[in-house]
Amino acid sequence: MKENKKELRTYSGLFLFLGILYVTCLLLSNLTAGKLWAVSSAITLPAAVILFPVTYILGDIFTEVYGFKKARTVIWLGFGCSFFAVMVYLLTIALPHPGYWENQSAYAAVLGTTPRVALASFAGYLFGEFSNSIILSKLKVATKGKNLWIRTILSTVVGEGFDSVIFIMVAFFGTMDTSVVLQMILFQYLFKVIYEILFTPVTYLIVNRVKKAEGIDTFDYDEKYNVIAG
Repeated sequence: MKENKKELRTYSGLFLFLGILYVTCLLLSNLTAGKLWAVSSAITLPAAVILFPVTYILGDIFTEVYGFKKARTVIWLGFGCSFFAVMVYLLTIALPHPGYWENQSAYAAVLGTTPRVALASFAGYLFGEFSNSIILSKLKVATKGKNLWIRTILSTVVGEGFDSVIFIMVAFFGTMDTSVVLQMILFQYLFKVIYEILFTPVTYLIVNRVKKAEGIDTFDYDEKYNVIAG
């Protein structure tokens, strides 16, 4: 009688810690996205921009150290947790509340979302994170692991570009002047890219520490880059 054995996938404590940090930053970014930050009289950004770029930095670390497949797992985990959180928010908003509780509208304003904005958020996230991971992975192979700063910045330029354009266009196009929409895309995109550039030394430090602690430095040779499975 043959015994079927499934491959046991193991993850280090450090990988789990970074994965939890990634998902936490993503969920907090979604929660704070409704708060607007008046950077100046001409520039307004969602407050989430102070934290959301951290998910790209962590995404770079996953791809650079563990490879595309492990990064893919974390990206889908983040998507699943975000989707679950949105469903819970909508369910709790819909629950009947006692007449003496006066915070229903405030609760709904903070945690509620429209299907259009939710779709924009999820689409921007998936396109942005996967394009960032794939480009970084391919560039690592092409450069033989050299010039990490160039690879992280180039992948971010593309990934954050997808995220900013898709989210703003899907969520707000047609609801306000086109010039305002384009301005929102430009300022949000530039802020995120500059954020990544400024944090490049931190990315270098963490990547080197994680590689040393884990004893690995993954190169995705012959990777098919299937974002679903493979």
